[in-house]
Amino acid sequence: MKGAALGLGCAGLGGLYEPLPEAEAQATLEAAWTGGIRCFDTAPHYGVGLSEERLGRFLRGIPRAHYTLSTKVGRLLVEDPDAPTHGDGFFGTPRRRRVPDYSAAGVRRSVEESLRRLGLDRLDIVLVHDPDEHWEQASQEAIPALAELRDQGVVGAIGAGMNQSGMLGRFVTETDVDCVLIAGRYTLLDRGGSALLDRCAELGVSVLAGGVYNSGLLADPRPGARFDYAPADPDLLARALRLDARCAARGIPLRAAALGFAAEHRAVDTVLVGARNPAEVRDAVAMAAVDIPTDLWEQLG
Repeated sequence: MKGAALGLGCAGLGGLYEPLPEAEAQATLEAAWTGGIRCFDTAPHYGVGLSEERLGRFLRGIPRAHYTLSTKVGRLLVEDPDAPTHGDGFFGTPRRRRVPDYSAAGVRRSVEESLRRLGLDRLDIVLVHDPDEHWEQASQEAIPALAELRDQGVVGAIGAGMNQSGMLGRFVTETDVDCVLIAGRYTLLDRGGSALLDRCAELGVSVLAGGVYNSGLLADPRPGARFDYAPADPDLLARALRLDARCAARGIPLRAAALGFAAEHRAVDTVLVGARNPAEVRDAVAMAAVDIPTDLWEQLG
């Protein structure tokens, strides 16, 4: 995969779409490590802390300098015995509630709690998570609070992670961020983040590209496949099938092309792929190793 590292997106470890047994979660992480993956992206939102806890259990005993870990702020977790064990797309989760909080105090508390769940004393990357309706507080409180933690050495790099490119562009140009995570907006099906990535390259802001399969449609284009966490409409499915056919004509799996497309951009440092089991991890590692002919991008539009 040209120019970028393959990272594991850990939403699936938190029971995204359906419960995930602990043994399967740990086997998935073991497969990632064995496959050479050293970048892991998690968040308190993923399974109301379950993803962080499982990732922390796996990483204990591994030398800290041997991997890069990113997590997020913006949602505090509150223990609640009456909370359901499912919600916001996650299943089999602890009984906790998410409380949106982009304040400076909330950010500091979120980082402290993530460190505890992960069993770490520092974080490589912390991202402000989905601040779509909270620009003012996120830019004026959350980012400065993270910058202070960066100065203290508790956090390495800071940024924002979103499913849209517009506000990420504001973070890049108006705040002191080191990186951004853009999910689903720079893919073979959605090029909406192209201008953002070009701007990041100009300013030296690194990019983590997530959602490169657009929630599954570019991994397995078939009726019922998801696009942005919901069933894909017929037009999107038809587009994905056309891309699949063009890739197949060149002997390239669509999944490999999806990974390679994101990695091709000079601003992208890491391409994140979600996985729920060892087989999906091994497939992602194999797809990342596929050599993509440069002229394929012209055929894929």
